[in-house]
Amino acid sequence: MNDSVQVIPFANLALAFIPVLVVIVILYKWSLNSRNAFYAIFRMLAQLLLVGYFLTYIFESDRAWIVILVLAIMIFASSWIALRTIKIKRRPLYKKSLYSIMIGGGFTLVLITQGVLELYPWYWPRYMIPLAGMIFASAMNSVSLAAERFVAEIERDVVYEKARRIALRASLIPITNTLFAVGIVSLPGMMTGQILSGVSPLIAARYQIMVMCMIFGAAGISSACFLWFIKKGDGPEEADLLPHCSQDHSEKM
Repeated sequence: MNDSVQVIPFANLALAFIPVLVVIVILYKWSLNSRNAFYAIFRMLAQLLLVGYFLTYIFESDRAWIVILVLAIMIFASSWIALRTIKIKRRPLYKKSLYSIMIGGGFTLVLITQGVLELYPWYWPRYMIPLAGMIFASAMNSVSLAAERFVAEIERDVVYEKARRIALRASLIPITNTLFAVGIVSLPGMMTGQILSGVSPLIAARYQIMVMCMIFGAAGISSACFLWFIKKGDGPEEADLLPHCSQDHSEKM
């Protein structure tokens, strides 16, 4: 068995964009937002190329303050991106999204890195940053789904308690489906990457179990926190956006 990772030439990598172009053409032909898809692909390409060089520097520097700075950027950015799916102004809800991802993602990250993996040093960049990326991304997607569904239910005059249940259930659908499919329909990213790099499938399976638990936990805790925080209006602007979240329209938790 060849334990080395195959290097993908840029010419070969370009072939991976063929299905992407097909989808963009379909979106254009069907009068959908093909520009947004094209922009997303371009942004993904630029970000990943830049982060590749950036992570090389971080791994070589091995400094705690740089890792903390990267984690802070992840949290602040994911908290803002999580609210991009809702129609109302994002600013009044940003603080709630931020707190939710910090609690759900931060708690999970500390537990995994310091309890499960027992990293030494505690900020070991090669583990800390990739795991934080998966955790905060999961929390971000979950909060995004919860926010979009919750606002939609509130606009339909659904009371807070029912809207909260519907939103939480909707936010966990993607990760729950992944839990059902893993090992049968798909081999997730970390497990596939480790197997391709020559790691034993049994060891890779342990890491993947850890990953599935951490992304499910981060998603659920972050969504629940957001839906709880959103009940407490910070001022008249937010109260106008979400009138059914006031204490007069819902019971105490």
